Amino acid sequence: MNSILIGKIVNIHGIKGDVKVYTYTDDIENLTNLKSIFFDKELTKKCKVKYAKVHKNMLIVKLEGINSAEEANKLRDKDLYIPKEEINEEDTFYIEDLIGLDVYDINENLLGVITYVFNTGANDVYEIEKKDKQKFYLPAIKQVIKKVDIKNKKMYVEMMEGL
Repeated sequence: MNSILIGKIVNIHGIKGDVKVYTYTDDIENLTNLKSIFFDKELTKKCKVKYAKVHKNMLIVKLEGINSAEEANKLRDKDLYIPKEEINEEDTFYIEDLIGLDVYDINENLLGVITYVFNTGANDVYEIEKKDKQKFYLPAIKQVIKKVDIKNKKMYVEMMEGL
């Protein structure tokens, strides 16, 4: 997939056509330099961004051609996408890339496969399914996740006490 879902328009902000976006990232500041967004994952329905800023943990976006609260309200519940190549941070991984990764401990013992990723607010948590179908959970923190190799579909972890 060449696009990444970054969030959803959840409300209007003010009376001049700004929209409030609930983002699906833990680095909301990274989205303040957007030049355009798309309303479809195929990246065909493009809209230019006049500005984007963070306000109370939400992304406020001013879209070109949207100049009133009424126009902005018509965009409520729309998903927003960007081209994947616009996000180029080294330690950024997408859920779609993590699902299915084999998880190994630091001694290269296979622990299981990532089957689900969810966010607790503080960090993501990876659901790992073992061969016997039992599941366990790992926090996506640097103390646990040691290496992610998307190309070879492997993740290396160091099990902390209590995990």
